[in-house]
Amino acid sequence: MPLKYIWGWPEAVRVVGMAHGILWMAYVGLAVLGQIDYKWSWKITAWLFVASLLPFGPFVADSKLLKQKEA
Repeated sequence: MPLKYIWGWPEAVRVVGMAHGILWMAYVGLAVLGQIDYKWSWKITAWLFVASLLPFGPFVADSKLLKQKEA
């Protein structure tokens, strides 16, 4: 965290960490809603959850998994 270690602002970790957690929960929640609304298989939803745990995983999942569903 550059804000903490370079600029000496440790309070920023709480703000950025909270935003990161909220966005992660929204991503997982929307993956479940996508499964319900678009009738995705549990396999797709499981891959989206795994992708949420990896750096840049949601971007890869969007380009690999979800683009196949549109075709």
